[in-house]
Amino acid sequence: MDLRNDERIVMTLDAGGTNSVFTAIRSGEPVLDEIVLPTRGENLNDCLAMMIDGFTKVRARLPYPPVAISFAFPGPADYPNGIIGDLLNLPGFRGGVPLGPILAMEFGLPVYINNDGDLYAYGEAIAGFLPYVNGLLEKAGSPKRYKNLLGLTLGTGFGAGIVRAGELFLGDNSIAGEIWLLRNKMDPRTNIEEHASIRAVRRMYARAAGIAEDAAPSPREIFAIGMGEQSGDRAAAVGAFAAMAEAVGDAIANAVTLVDGLVVIGGGLSGAAPLFLPKIIDEMNGTFVKPDGSALRRLVATVYNLEDDAQRERFLQGSTREIAIPGTPRTLRYDPEMRIGVGISRIGTSKAIAIGAYAFALRSIDTHP
Repeated sequence: MDLRNDERIVMTLDAGGTNSVFTAIRSGEPVLDEIVLPTRGENLNDCLAMMIDGFTKVRARLPYPPVAISFAFPGPADYPNGIIGDLLNLPGFRGGVPLGPILAMEFGLPVYINNDGDLYAYGEAIAGFLPYVNGLLEKAGSPKRYKNLLGLTLGTGFGAGIVRAGELFLGDNSIAGEIWLLRNKMDPRTNIEEHASIRAVRRMYARAAGIAEDAAPSPREIFAIGMGEQSGDRAAAVGAFAAMAEAVGDAIANAVTLVDGLVVIGGGLSGAAPLFLPKIIDEMNGTFVKPDGSALRRLVATVYNLEDDAQRERFLQGSTREIAIPGTPRTLRYDPEMRIGVGISRIGTSKAIAIGAYAFALRSIDTHP
């Protein structure tokens, strides 16, 4: 999609438990400054009134009418029909709330609602990591190109979205990509999010440092401690991110056996990549043990850290060679190396979600006018 040359405007919303942020996107960029309103999620009528007020304010500031409303909203939900289920952090939503139809009737516009992890992955596939990597491959003269992407968000929780051949994969129940419910390698009684989140990093640091969990510094501070840039228990900081990386690497390895595509990581913890990304790669490139004691590669593909200069160059080079077509003078370029690149978002999580919401709306309008 050529978003940069599309002049259509889509109104968007970033709905949080405390505040909701409204804006509008045109040509893949915000049209106006954000409008921030208290979410008031404990009362359904108050929350709906807030949303209508927010979008009304946005519409009044636009240079011309928008073509759609598109935004991320928490689940569980029947996203294709715009119906929101029972939400933990927004207790006013109970019993099935037809949020999409309510806003569609109020504004006379098509309304598209999705999970933030899905929209993040879609934004990265449209205008972020996927075109970035394919551009590097083209510049390097490689015939290899990628069409599939697993987008991950590491922050308050552990979320994911899957893009297959340019299409967002939502699943039959709007719950594809629920990576947070994979089993936790580090503690198989629990789900992976208990080792892959802000609370997990703080908990692991506190245990290793011998302090109360509520006294643990923020992940940003733990990262600075681990890098030797701030005083604290450096071994505990490095260990906390290493444990997270082992658990996350195991989960990603499980996921990419089904997705087989690039992997991009965003979210609030992604800034600590120097402490965890190399260990994720090591975990993904690890081995199983066969009954006879010999090793079996964890994945068929080799995994490369695209934030590491040397690994990125090897990834781009691949194993390209010319092969002959028997009985003819013709040859074909062939790259037999199966490989997966893992890296950090180039455009940021919030922007990727906004672009994903924008692109999803335009694609839906163009496909089903």
